[in-house]
Parts: sequence; C-alpha cells; structure tokens
Amino acid sequence: MTRVGAVDCGTNSIRLLIADIDGSGVLTDVVRRTEVVRLGYGVDRTGVIDPVAMERTLAQAREYAGQCREHSVERVRFVATSASRDASNAAEFVAGVEQAFAAAGFDVSPEVVSGDVEANLSFTGATGDLVAARTPGPYLVIDLGGGSTEFVRGTSHVESARSVDVGCVRISERHLTSDPPSAQQIEAATADINAAIDRAEEVVDLSGIATVVGLAGSITTVTAHALELTAYEPARIHLANLSPQAHRESAQSLLRATTEERAAFGYMHPGRVDVIGAGALVWHEVLGRVLERSPDAQVVTSEHDILDGIALSCAS
Repeated sequence: MTRVGAVDCGTNSIRLLIADIDGSGVLTDVVRRTEVVRLGYGVDRTGVIDPVAMERTLAQAREYAGQCREHSVERVRFVATSASRDASNAAEFVAGVEQAFAAAGFDVSPEVVSGDVEANLSFTGATGDLVAARTPGPYLVIDLGGGSTEFVRGTSHVESARSVDVGCVRISERHLTSDPPSAQQIEAATADINAAIDRAEEVVDLSGIATVVGLAGSITTVTAHALELTAYEPARIHLANLSPQAHRESAQSLLRATTEERAAFGYMHPGRVDVIGAGALVWHEVLGRVLERSPDAQVVTSEHDILDGIALSCAS
C-alpha cells in the first residue's frame, strides 16, 4: 500500500487528494478537498497571474503541503494546468509552490503540463469506474475547466485528444459580463465555443461515441441541477446517467439564471456562482455537437477525474 498526495491546480480551483493505492491500483480516499482560488483571474486578458490570486493560491498550497505531512504521504505530485501554462509569470508561481512543499519536507515542483498530458491524466482518472461498471465505449471524456476544455477519446487507452482554450472563467471574462447575460453576449460566446469545438474535431472524431463522460465542477453542477439536489451530494452525482436532453435543459436554466438565483441553490459552490453560466453554455454546445455526430450516445457524470489520474501516476 502506498500513500500518495495529488494536487490539481487549475484556472478556477485548487484540489487535493490524499489516497492509499494498493498493488492492483485500487485507490482509497483519505482526504479529498476543493477550494476556489481563481488563479486564472484576468490571465486571458493580461497574460499574467494576478498577484492577489497568486498569493491566495500559494497560501492554499502551504495548507495542502502541511496536510500531506500530517498524513504521512510518501509521494506528492502537483500538476498545474491552464492558467499556469498561459501566464508569463508562471515561474514565480512554480517557485512559490516549491517553497511551500519544501517547508513541509517534500521535494515537489509543480508540473505545468501540456494539454495532451492533462487529457491523458483526465482519461485515466475518469474511466476506471466506468470499465468496472461495464459502461460501453468508445468514451469521449470532456474535462471542462476554468480556462480550457479537454476532449479525449478512447476505450482502454487514449486514442486521440485535444485541449482547447474555452472554460467557465475564460468565457465569463470574454463574453458573459452582465447579470444575467444578454442575448448578444450568449451569441458571441456560443460562436467562440463552437470555433473551439471545430478545433477539437480536427483531431478527435466525435462519431461512433457510446458514452460521453463529463468531468469537473461545471458539469457536476449542471448534473446536480438536473437531479434537483438540495445539497451537493457526490455519491448521487458520480456515475449519474441522465439523458443528453436533461443535461442541455439544465445547462440552459443555469445560463439564464441571475447570480442571486444561482447562489440560492443548495448544491452551488459559492466560488462557482459567477462562472457557472459560461461552463453550462460550453457543456450545452459540446453535447449538441456530439449528438449531431453520435445521436445514440449516453451521458455519464464522473466525480473522478484528473485528480485521480495524478494520484494513480504517483503510484506508478
């Protein structure tokens, strides 16, 4: 048995998984946490990580490092995704993370991974439970983050993947600036999203898909809304199999709601209130395109994602 620590630092949130992994690769959670730190605030516009957002994220990294020490973690892997790929001051962020973990006794350097690496980790983390449940493939894993969305096709392994620069934070900052968003803003955002889906389709074939697998906070929130949950319940969301139409109707409802209306939903994370409309719109458009190419595809939501992939990679 190996105890590992995995950190996924994205555009909107930073997450920690401390887990035990046995010899056959079965992962058992010890600690699983998510904090919204908005590291990618303004990166799309300025090209740099905002100093306040960076310090907020590094403070959380220091807390995570301390928790890894308290739980006697043997190995830690820290993966940083879209915001840290795009920012010109990413090196400053990397140095801050290294200092945070060194103070807790770990030699850890954050890996500012490529979109392709991110896609592979997401696929690995998401598909284990699907295979165990005999959910049919080919799978199309959609990892919808704050700054980017990964399209990953495969069954037993990744066959093709592409990361495109649309996500809930990036689309919010570019387009959806009023509350609720105007028809003109939604139209411009939709055009931007579909151009990105076009780029994904240059590499990833969306035809013949049996199961679309939705990952990350925007999609799990759309799922919670479709399930009419009164509180966020991961056990009910994980492997939820709802019709594509139910997902798209839920996404439209969240897109057109006001910030006040979204905040009142018991399942809604406070840090997601202002960006869930954009995430929902990305998901709505992705599903629309997939259904054009694969009209019989089913949709399954997974709570296991890149974070689980990072943890499994530590053990190997």
